[in-house]
Amino acid sequence: MRLVLLGPPGAGKGTQAERLVKKHGIIQLSTGDMLRAAVAAGTPVGLEAKDLIAKGALVPDEIVVRIVSDRIEEPDARNGFILDGFPRTVSQAQALDDLLDDKDMKLDAVVELKVDDGVLMSRVERRAGELAAAGKPVRSDDAPEVVRRRIDDYNNVTSQLRPFYQEKGLHAAVDGMASIEDVAAQIDAELAAARSPAT
Repeated sequence: MRLVLLGPPGAGKGTQAERLVKKHGIIQLSTGDMLRAAVAAGTPVGLEAKDLIAKGALVPDEIVVRIVSDRIEEPDARNGFILDGFPRTVSQAQALDDLLDDKDMKLDAVVELKVDDGVLMSRVERRAGELAAAGKPVRSDDAPEVVRRRIDDYNNVTSQLRPFYQEKGLHAAVDGMASIEDVAAQIDAELAAARSPAT
């Protein structure tokens, strides 16, 4: 199974991805995590992305596409993967289509978690507070002003993926305001429908 999880920061993508990884034996590929790892390792791609990530800005497509293309060829991605944080733009979605075509792969579904902006801000602030209380570092891209910019980016840029994937019959929206269990059930129902042969 190969799927894209869409949703603004704090929508619960990580929580749902973790559950899907266990249930389906696939891997989660978070471009945010991959980029942060590259920054920490001081790789050339990481150095290019470092300043952009700290400001909450979008990383250039060619960097992200390069990371994703290499990663989905790893042996642990053979059973499938969840892309979290990619694609963010229509041009990235087109690049993803192209690279999957080149590798003779295709997406099974694109699931979007729909959440109210005000709730998102409080979720991210709570997450930052919990990390700080536990003595763990708070991500620079979880600062309130950066989060607000990331939400704006999502609403202005990433939301354009909706019609792109609707046209391909891959897009499914679920209510991210529901309980974790209800969101999980909605996602499972959408994935089951996506994998059923058309009648």
